[in-house]
Amino acid sequence: MIKPILVGLATTFRHMFKKKVAVNYPDEKIPMFPKFRGKQVLMRDENGLEKCVACGLCAVACPADAIYLEAAENDGTVMAGPRYASLYQIHKTRCIFCGYCEEACPVSAIFMGKDYETAVYSKDDFIWDKSDLLVPGAANAKPSQQM
Repeated sequence: MIKPILVGLATTFRHMFKKKVAVNYPDEKIPMFPKFRGKQVLMRDENGLEKCVACGLCAVACPADAIYLEAAENDGTVMAGPRYASLYQIHKTRCIFCGYCEEACPVSAIFMGKDYETAVYSKDDFIWDKSDLLVPGAANAKPSQQM
């Protein structure tokens, strides 16, 4: 009975003076592996326009049926090409972060980011909208394209 206690204390003292493995999470973050697939991001081109042409291949490729989009024609009021996704949603509770949407996109508009902090406090936040996914507009976008 005393031997297991002494073995446990010896193990504790042996590890007490070793270098710590833990990090202070909110202040320090561990680097992600190159193949890590986190929250999706909708990209913009070099002119600051949305890359998504609303072809729907990402929604078709999604095995969990987590992506919903509606296509629309651009009348010049949106910083996008002639055809864009007026509604683009990803249901966080359904997404399995497989990366098929990224592989299916012909114009590389969707990208699996490195963000792993996806906790929410409200059930309404389980749906990522286009405003949540779209990369902020470029500061050097041409003024004739901003409307």
